Amino acid sequence: MIKVAFASTDRLRVNQHFGAAEAFAIYEVTPDKATLVGVGEFAEEAMDGNEDKLIAKVDFLEGCAAVYVMAIGASAIKKLMAKGIQPIRTNEVDAVDDLLGEISKAMNEGGVAWVDRAVALQAKKTEDRFASMEEEGWQG
Repeated sequence: MIKVAFASTDRLRVNQHFGAAEAFAIYEVTPDKATLVGVGEFAEEAMDGNEDKLIAKVDFLEGCAAVYVMAIGASAIKKLMAKGIQPIRTNEVDAVDDLLGEISKAMNEGGVAWVDRAVALQAKKTEDRFASMEEEGWQG
């Protein structure tokens, strides 16, 4: 399972610039399905280079493997990448459901670099968690 966010006002299509995004929808995606797990709403912001507005958005997206946006500035890309979140530019005509389907397909078939990295990282976290539990004396 990986978490993916979409800059969207209607949860139907990606229609927001990262810095000015009023809402993000977060989905948990598996090879079989996608489930909406959170929505973050933010005050309307001008695209004026105000760096402070990025911090709350990046913090909200913590734990996501990627965020789909219509556009994004260089400083936002740096902040997201530092947290391990892959920014992905897309068109407003791209439907969230279609993108979720593509992500699930990529989880099954591989070949999409950021999805492959996110799945490998998730598997490593699970392995590490079980190793820690075993060290603490947990029995299966």
